[in-house]
Amino acid sequence: MKKVLLLFMLSTFSIVGQQIDLSYYLPKGNYNEKIPTPKSVLGYEVGEWHVTHDKLVEYMKALAVSSDRISIENRGTTFEGRPLLLLTITSPENHKNLESIRKRHIEATNNDAVDITKNPIVVYQGFSIHGNEASGSNAALAVAYYLAAADNIDDVLNNTVILFDPSLNPDGLQRFAYWANTNKSKNINPDPNDREYTEVWPRGRTNHYQFDMNRDWLPVQLPESKVRIASFHKWLPNILTDHHEMGSNSSFFFQPGIPSRTNPLTPQMNQDLTKEIGSYHAKAFDKLGSMYFSEESYDDFYYGKGSTFPDINGSIGILFEQASSRGHAQETENGILTFPFTIRNQFTAALSTLEAAKNMRVKILQYQQDFYKESRNTGFKKAIVFGDEKDGAKSYQLAEVLKRHQIKIHEVKDDFTQNGKNFKKGYSYVVPMNQKNQRLVKAMFDIRTTFKDSLFYDVSAWTFNHAFGVDYAENISLAKAGKEITELKMNTGIVSFKSDYGYLMPWNEYYTPKALNAILQKGLRAKVAMKNFINGDTSYDYGTVFIPVQNQELNADEMYQFLEKIAIESHVKIAGVTTGLNEGIDLGSRSFSAIKKPKVAMLVGDGITGNDSGEIWHLFDQRFDMHLTRLDMNYFTRVDLNKYTHIIIPSSRLEKDAIEKLKTWTTNGGIIIGYKNTVKWLASNKFITIDFDKTKMDTINDISFENRSLKSGAQVIGGAIFKAKVDRSHPINFGYKNDEIALFRKTTLFMKPDKKSYNNPIQYTANPLLSGYISKENAKVIKNTVPFKVQRLGRGSVIVFTDNTNFRGFWFGTNKLLMNTIFFGDKM
Repeated sequence: MKKVLLLFMLSTFSIVGQQIDLSYYLPKGNYNEKIPTPKSVLGYEVGEWHVTHDKLVEYMKALAVSSDRISIENRGTTFEGRPLLLLTITSPENHKNLESIRKRHIEATNNDAVDITKNPIVVYQGFSIHGNEASGSNAALAVAYYLAAADNIDDVLNNTVILFDPSLNPDGLQRFAYWANTNKSKNINPDPNDREYTEVWPRGRTNHYQFDMNRDWLPVQLPESKVRIASFHKWLPNILTDHHEMGSNSSFFFQPGIPSRTNPLTPQMNQDLTKEIGSYHAKAFDKLGSMYFSEESYDDFYYGKGSTFPDINGSIGILFEQASSRGHAQETENGILTFPFTIRNQFTAALSTLEAAKNMRVKILQYQQDFYKESRNTGFKKAIVFGDEKDGAKSYQLAEVLKRHQIKIHEVKDDFTQNGKNFKKGYSYVVPMNQKNQRLVKAMFDIRTTFKDSLFYDVSAWTFNHAFGVDYAENISLAKAGKEITELKMNTGIVSFKSDYGYLMPWNEYYTPKALNAILQKGLRAKVAMKNFINGDTSYDYGTVFIPVQNQELNADEMYQFLEKIAIESHVKIAGVTTGLNEGIDLGSRSFSAIKKPKVAMLVGDGITGNDSGEIWHLFDQRFDMHLTRLDMNYFTRVDLNKYTHIIIPSSRLEKDAIEKLKTWTTNGGIIIGYKNTVKWLASNKFITIDFDKTKMDTINDISFENRSLKSGAQVIGGAIFKAKVDRSHPINFGYKNDEIALFRKTTLFMKPDKKSYNNPIQYTANPLLSGYISKENAKVIKNTVPFKVQRLGRGSVIVFTDNTNFRGFWFGTNKLLMNTIFFGDKM
């Protein structure tokens, strides 16, 4: 071990401040001189600078032009318009028959009679899904060159189809490369305190909207994920590698992860093969003299990660984590860690993967074939059904995710009721369980409350029917299924007829905030119903929006045309009315409250959790077409706040000089919306009065020093789902038809309920856990606590949520809670 450490330190020290060339990375051998080297295109050696995405694209295109081993496709673009490239690398002969190879590979997963022994193995190699973990994409330059130019790899190319994704996160990679290169000195300074190693907010880890894209493999909400998942299902690769970085004082990790934290739906053979592949990595790193570890720190539980998603799809996902230089060279406890050294380790892992794939080809192909054979044979002849009789959009969005994963879905043949829930045709979907991807279906709708381990690298629950807030039932007869849906379409919005009196828009549909915002921005007046009523033969719930025709900016004809356009764009139904006389409150009643046009701001910058703020930004911008002014913490105290009606503070605390400014604005009528640890900050600075409950820890006995962190770690709620009862008459719950709601929780903030029940419109039940892990201690405390509070402060209001209502962009079921604070916050 000491010898290996010495080699590591010598190899990293030896290249600080020295020029390196491609030979530092490449195995010895002959290389085709007609293939352009990275330097010939980029103008510098690999590792000398951080490659920007545009230069990475330029080089990959140059390789595709010059090599008959490589083809290239652009599958789409990021939010910032960067191409999402995929290279297919294999032998020239395989390229001539590529589609036949792909079809035969897929057929083997559908038919166990297919002889797989002569099939090439398919390997998907993906780099730097976290953009500031850049050694992966920079290593992709050298790996791609090697595969295009090396003359002694025919055996690999003949027996392997490599799907090569050089940058899983182009926007983040570009952002980080700009930072690292801008702050690089001619004489590289490895002091960790140097500016080069401390990115400014929002940093390069995430995509444009600050999503962690390595959590989106299962929800598939982002454009980068959508094309990647399409490629995955098109080919069903046998191995998928995911190249990351970790803390600078570490070494190199490869899977398997911690055995006790493997998802129980993952076959044991998957882990056995992963470990066997790991022996090839170990051999390669031993030869190189690089330190490494395995079966520690990381796990294979959440199927939304790149290294775990393949495991529920008959493939083998492998995570690589390289200690990060976070720039060009940095002092660490293992010596000076250089950028080229990190690249070489990633390069080595990429090649050892291909070596394992070549030697284990038949065994791994057989595993995949057996996986799907078992899936087909164990799928029972029943179905699940999900939907929402008043919200077709949420149901559609969930169905779309299933379709992206090539899961078969059907219409509901006829309306029916199950377990007290109504499933309507056009609003509900049936998923047969006797299909090829039934294991993936189980994983998406899995409910689990008992675990081998109490620690999780990521969330412990993600049950999709709870996330999307739809009704759900299992063990449904296949007779309930109508025809299979091949082309999914969202319900069309409509205005029932032109009215000279007014229009009613129920608040149940997901995209009603988009429609209401457009109405208010047009300068039209709208009111919200604070009580139920019946107009004609139709019942209307709390939160129904009334748009009168008279005394508006538009005449009756113009208003009808405008609302018709809005209804179509927002997929909502708007009903014309001929009378204001109702059963219950009339349309002229004071129980219809005027809705003010919102002007919303959100704090961003240092101290703000980027994922949380990004998810809110994405919700406003992409889902509801609403303006959201992002105020940076650096200049917040200089901003005139009076132009804003709402300020969202997503998980942060402000400096003292901002407290009085914010408090004055609130007392003058502003509405603060605080999330997560902002709740405690607001309480401690007397914006809101909250009585918190705390977990009471039992005396800790029989815990060794070695395992001391396990007890405290077990108290973390890393991501679980809980049931709460709701008061539907309260404006925070407008648009929800059920008396209970599923909430995602990732904090241990426990707020005691108010003594007045009407001040607890959302309250956890006595046994709230629906799915996921919570410690026994926390389970006792969370009972009957509240995740939401609102209190008046002068003429304004302070609204707080203990947890994220917009988690990872796929928690559709609670998005409306935030929208209700925006449009109805002054009525709470």
